[in-house]
Amino acid sequence: MRVDLFDFELPSERIALRPARPRDAARMLLVPPTGPFGDHGVRDLPRLLNPGDVLVFNDTRVIPAQLEGYRGEARIGATLHKRIDLRRWQAFVRNGKRVHPGDRIEFAAGVEARAEERLGDGSWVLFFPGDEPVEVLLERAGTVPLPPYIAGRRAIDEADRSDYQTMFAAKDGAVAAPTASLHFTPELLEAVAAAGIVYETLTLHVGAGTFLPVKAEDTTNHTMHAEWGTIDAGTADRLNAARAAGRRVVAVGTTSLRLLESAAGEDKVIRPFEGDTSIFITPGYRFRAIDGLMTNFHLPKSTLFMLVSALMGLERMQASYAHAIAAEYRFYSYGDSSLLLP
Repeated sequence: MRVDLFDFELPSERIALRPARPRDAARMLLVPPTGPFGDHGVRDLPRLLNPGDVLVFNDTRVIPAQLEGYRGEARIGATLHKRIDLRRWQAFVRNGKRVHPGDRIEFAAGVEARAEERLGDGSWVLFFPGDEPVEVLLERAGTVPLPPYIAGRRAIDEADRSDYQTMFAAKDGAVAAPTASLHFTPELLEAVAAAGIVYETLTLHVGAGTFLPVKAEDTTNHTMHAEWGTIDAGTADRLNAARAAGRRVVAVGTTSLRLLESAAGEDKVIRPFEGDTSIFITPGYRFRAIDGLMTNFHLPKSTLFMLVSALMGLERMQASYAHAIAAEYRFYSYGDSSLLLP
């Protein structure tokens, strides 16, 4: 499909630069398959779902993967986006033309890395010498890599360290938050449980590639970034049992959805999964593992807007986004939510 079909105009004032406080005070747009849209709040979620429904959260934790430093006199920025092994990470490098294989890059707090190899997509393999885990080095020298549409308009501050982390964050490795889960609080989770709704967790370490623009003119020519994820056997079994009993599986966030769909076969059975996924979901895709999606509002011409259009239909999503813009919903990572129930 033509990428420009997924374009829309978004006024800059609709882009949220801070999250709602408290988190579950955000708004939520209900998008059914037909009929009017429903203007709700995230706190209405327990009554918008059915008893027995299963919410699936991503328990990845965002690491401070943004580094600033120097190669000689040249200022270098690096955003780690995918772990290779214990001491090597793949990174997008700002001012990368000043870097050559073997160069040493000196970051803050005595942290350094060696540039080993430039990859085909323009990113670099960085090797961090020493005995301390790379995560410890990042806590000392790094900052949270906020999305460019936020970082380009205000400075990252201490509040972002907690604001850009979900209550489910447990496993280090993401460089972008699974933002649909940012709306959840212990109080909301208690209300969900009281309504007979259960939840499961999986892990997908969200990469900075999620913010990369689609440069191709047609979706068939776009190469999707890879991210590492895992679903254990127990979680897969419980999700399969829920669907077999007629209960809905609702992914909280596109990251959860993408991993569930990667783990499901043509028979719609979810299997244990561990490894990389580069699944690219566009209209025409037949969903195998989920029955609904809670997600924030996405960028024009992004792979995520393509994904929600695959779930609900392009015209339906265009109409829902037009409604959201007119009703002054807040967009993107720190913005409001939507509940898509096909």
